[in-house]
Amino acid sequence: GDDVKLRKLCELRAGEKCCVVGTLFKAMQLQPSILQEISEEHNLVPQPPMSKYIHPSDELILEDELQRIKLEGAIEVQRLVTGRGQWLLAGSHLAGPGRELHHPPSALGTIFAVFGSEQDDGKFLVEDHCFAGLAPPLPWQGPSSDQFVLLVSGLGLGSGSGEALLSTQLLLDVVTGQLGAEGEQSCAARISRLILAGNLLSQNTQSRDTINKARYLTKKTQAASVEAVKMLDEILLQLCTSVPVDVMPGEFDPTNFTLPQQPLHHCMLPLASTYSTLHLVTNPYQADIDGVRFLGTSGQNISDIFKYSSMDDYLEILEWTLLAGHISPTAPDTLGKAKLGGLEAGGHLPSQGGSYRFPFSFPGCYPFYKSDPFILTECPHVYFCGNAPCFQSKLLKGEEGQEVLLVTVPAFSATQTACLVNLRDLSCQAISFSGFGAEEED
Repeated sequence: GDDVKLRKLCELRAGEKCCVVGTLFKAMQLQPSILQEISEEHNLVPQPPMSKYIHPSDELILEDELQRIKLEGAIEVQRLVTGRGQWLLAGSHLAGPGRELHHPPSALGTIFAVFGSEQDDGKFLVEDHCFAGLAPPLPWQGPSSDQFVLLVSGLGLGSGSGEALLSTQLLLDVVTGQLGAEGEQSCAARISRLILAGNLLSQNTQSRDTINKARYLTKKTQAASVEAVKMLDEILLQLCTSVPVDVMPGEFDPTNFTLPQQPLHHCMLPLASTYSTLHLVTNPYQADIDGVRFLGTSGQNISDIFKYSSMDDYLEILEWTLLAGHISPTAPDTLGKAKLGGLEAGGHLPSQGGSYRFPFSFPGCYPFYKSDPFILTECPHVYFCGNAPCFQSKLLKGEEGQEVLLVTVPAFSATQTACLVNLRDLSCQAISFSGFGAEEED
């Protein structure tokens, strides 16, 4: 409320209850570092890979433009993740009715507000805390009749799995209307967009061992990704003849590694690129489809939070990023993130033909100087992540009338499952293309 005193960290007084706003940083004992690579070079025992990098000794630190302070008390250290940001000018503030927290123009990163008091030992005792919450809603302009968007992730081409190839062909036949009953073909005809959310190629196509081999040993060999890209081109050729296709890159695809990932180059897809229905887009990706705002990633941001947080459910993590007001809260501390350029004022994404592309200038982790484009300034209608372990969906409703469909899109190569979103009522259902697995052969 208005009676709560808002202080900067440099203005704190011991024992005085107040509210402080800043960016979160999590000091983690098990966080991988460059020392692991050095230990490998000197034949030392490297840090083993782990599914979770959380530890009871982890500490949360709140930073503002001048200093930092350790947090303790009523706060879940293991659940929250690091999100080191930057501050250009003083100006953090609480605004709006109740406890809504808004991103000041000078702040870069995940903004976090805590209420409590500074202790004699220099730590801040937290009694309550909050994130930014859901961003302001967009006006609803969806269709009045059933129109669908098909979400597919993790095709994993080049894995050599016969079942995955068969399921992919079934997917092609259903989308192009060559398979299914009359009702299924009628539904396929109302698919207005197909979104491929990353990991088009399999991890098996990452021929990293060839880098360490002598050149004469690999002179006549061909990278495994070459045939996989050719297969992708042929698949996209069939899809683009029937429906507009948006292709997002992922972790194992031939593009830059850091977020935001740039679109696949059209020269790799000579057959499909002749069709105007093929859209090579970025990761993260945002688009307006029949009046419905879609926002999604190929899953790197969610899987990274999974590693550094006690949260185990991808749908819970997806909802948490939406409430935190930031797509990639762990970047650049644990998730690769790069300096961005060409953004419009206020961190908004420049539009190009109904879609929004994240500009990229230099690889690696560089500081932001103007704004953070991963901050959510508007609430999408559909928010999804790709390459999840399983399909999950949830309709999240906010206090200001926001309605957001959260969808975790499973890896198709592992689950043979796609997600069909109805734009009329924001309902979602899983469609399985697995019918000839080993279980049925037995």
